[in-house]
Amino acid sequence: MIGRNILAGILIVAAVAGAVFSLSVQKVRARLAAEVEPAEIVADGYQEAVLTVSGPEKERPTVTLLGNALGVKLGRISWAEVGWKVKVRSGVQTGSITLQAVVDGRPPVEARLRLKLDEGDLAGDGTPDFLRLDEQRDQEAFRRWFTFLAEVQFFMAPKSRPAEIKDCSSLIRYAYREALREHGGDWAEAARLPVLPALSPVSKYNYPHTPLEADLFRVKPGPFRAVDLKNGSYLQFADAETLWRYNTHPVGRELRRALPGDMLFFRRSAEQTSFHSMIYLGRSQVQPDRREYVVYHTGPDGDDPGRMKRLTVEELLNYPQPGWRPVRENRAFLGIGRWNILKPTTVHNQGHAN
Repeated sequence: MIGRNILAGILIVAAVAGAVFSLSVQKVRARLAAEVEPAEIVADGYQEAVLTVSGPEKERPTVTLLGNALGVKLGRISWAEVGWKVKVRSGVQTGSITLQAVVDGRPPVEARLRLKLDEGDLAGDGTPDFLRLDEQRDQEAFRRWFTFLAEVQFFMAPKSRPAEIKDCSSLIRYAYREALREHGGDWAEAARLPVLPALSPVSKYNYPHTPLEADLFRVKPGPFRAVDLKNGSYLQFADAETLWRYNTHPVGRELRRALPGDMLFFRRSAEQTSFHSMIYLGRSQVQPDRREYVVYHTGPDGDDPGRMKRLTVEELLNYPQPGWRPVRENRAFLGIGRWNILKPTTVHNQGHAN
């Protein structure tokens, strides 16, 4: 009898110990938390925060983004002494996002990251720094898309061409805007492209997912200020003069300085305010050869709706009407304009060189 009581006591003690051990394990497993540092960064497309998920090394969490996280990028998750860490790179959209970490068998844990407006304009040209493509790969991607979309219009039947393209500036606006979009199958179908080129996209942001939303073009002088987002300083429309004055910067009046995607600006006479523009393509992406080209829309003339034209640089330099020749001697030639989003900014270039 005594032996049975002793055995029963041993079993009870073992059961209690097992329960205590089980609770201890559960408490250890319950120590899962997420923290992001810093909790606020500037939405400039480059700044980073670090998310730390505490927990055992053998339990690798899955991290996802919740909320308005367009353009935000997660790096590779790796183990550190205090837990799992992952870098979070900002996009250009402002607001708060949630970083959620999940481990199988546990409730998810979350941390909040605030993205504040990048109010910088390092060049003082009215173009916000969040629009600038500071990385060379993004600049190259933009140039290739911009020139392709402009050139391909020359090969399309007028009825297949976007209805908005009616003159030189509308061609430029269209190619600029669409070069910054996300390019998927639905987009290609809407654009009526005969083929979707295998070109890398701009990665910093996609139109219209920036603080400017659809209002992409600067239309007033002065450096960028946060109030410009709502005071009419940016619109969806800009004529050739506005593109020249507020959205591009001069790079000279010698054609050898031009890069693909630059524009040639003309004023038809010293007394008139009628501006005209052409897009310098460089080598063709549609019909490759060894020649260099420009493309433009002539614009309407009376009852004539105008047409797309593509000339070789040699043809343009020898154009029958001297006023359209891009040479220093031509006073109607204003020079070469390059998009402000491609203007170098020393701080960004040093901090984010590739």
